[in-house]
Amino acid sequence: MINEESKVRIEKLETLKSQGISVYPERFTTNYELFDASQLKDGTSEVRIAGRIMSIRNFKKLIFITISNIQGSLQLLLKKDEVGDLAFEHFKEVFDTGDFIGVEGRMYTTKTNEKTLRIESYVFLGKALRSLPEKWHGISNVELRYRQRYLDLMMTKDTQNRLLNRSKMVRSIRRFFEDQEFLEVETPVLQHTSSGALAKPFRTYHNALETELNLRIAPETYLKRLIVSGFTKVFEFAKCFRNEGISPQHLQEFTMVEGYAAYWNYEDTMMLMRKMVLFILDQTFDSTTISIQGQSIDFSLDWEVISFRDLILKETEIDIDLYPNIKELYEETHRRNINLEHSDIDSLGRGNFIDLLYKKTCRPQLVKPTFLIQHPIDLSPLARANDENRSITDRFQLVVNGAEIINAYSELVDPIEQRKRLETQAKLKGNGDMEAMEMDEDYLIAMEYGMPPISGWGFGIERLLMVLTNCETIKDCTIFPLTKKL
Repeated sequence: MINEESKVRIEKLETLKSQGISVYPERFTTNYELFDASQLKDGTSEVRIAGRIMSIRNFKKLIFITISNIQGSLQLLLKKDEVGDLAFEHFKEVFDTGDFIGVEGRMYTTKTNEKTLRIESYVFLGKALRSLPEKWHGISNVELRYRQRYLDLMMTKDTQNRLLNRSKMVRSIRRFFEDQEFLEVETPVLQHTSSGALAKPFRTYHNALETELNLRIAPETYLKRLIVSGFTKVFEFAKCFRNEGISPQHLQEFTMVEGYAAYWNYEDTMMLMRKMVLFILDQTFDSTTISIQGQSIDFSLDWEVISFRDLILKETEIDIDLYPNIKELYEETHRRNINLEHSDIDSLGRGNFIDLLYKKTCRPQLVKPTFLIQHPIDLSPLARANDENRSITDRFQLVVNGAEIINAYSELVDPIEQRKRLETQAKLKGNGDMEAMEMDEDYLIAMEYGMPPISGWGFGIERLLMVLTNCETIKDCTIFPLTKKL
């Protein structure tokens, strides 16, 4: 429905057309971006820039205009005695906030010390038929911010900065792995089985093949197939989908960076991940020290390393090694009045139950960067068992501010052992554990052709950005978060 203000804007559009002015012109040649123009010396002439009008302040013989884009803004000055009566009045008659303008002029600094371009000529570049929000209170307009992210990006500096940092972070990650001689690859999104993680998949139907398929929950097994084929260092920016509950730390659609190195173990990967995080911080934020929960945390200092068992023992006084039976472990948590909320807790296998216990009681306490190691084998059906203790795996997670931001293993390469573990997972799935893994026969066949020692890792871009920017919800770290249909 068109409101009264939009009707007025449409009338201005028709006025422009009647004057023979192209209301949506093909292009405009600029020679500076807005941010770069704001750094120019006074007196620089023939400066050509363009942007969206964010504010207009009218005075009798002059008009101050602010234009912007995602990376910067600049003040313009339109003076009647410099552009002439016709151009001055024409601007007042047809331009509104939200419209696009192209200008040419020279730089100067106002008495209030603001860099400004004095307009010598201007061109109309596009009419906005809706008015911009006059005020923006992010938290009170949270639904609108997510549904109309373009407005949020236009009006909210925090959102602009966070999502610009996302782009910088992605660029730095890609540069880091390329510098370490890893090859970037792509693997399928549509898959016959949902392997590579413990998660419930989204399902779809392929009309031409007449078959049910899953949207991938992880690229793991296909990346490992590449290791089988002879690749030694690979990584992927992989869009993944997990049909899980909504929370401040979870997205159903997210971007994962996953990679593998032949002939490495998880300790090699721990060193690589620490080096990567420090590189990301330096390239994205120009510092290895960030503020989290009011604490100034220097990531260049040593990171704590603690085992899964020791962490749970420390926080709950429960030694999980003493309870190999899930029923007994369940009873012990009840005895200690530990309430683990879950929609169907009786369907969980021991691994997922231990994971739930850890997430509810331990993970929120880990604020500084911490390497969590030696996960129970029940939790890691694709990880290599430890040589000295076969009930745990050679695995680590990097946890910061109560969030798991990196997950990594020494990978299981024994096809016989892998088949046993996937059969166990398949039984759990048959008993109602929807997050258990499916049998993946094609991956097992690939393994049977032989795999070298491998270490691999994975992390979500959104989760990493959330932690490094001390953000309260992961939705703020994706450009267009999914919202419920109205």
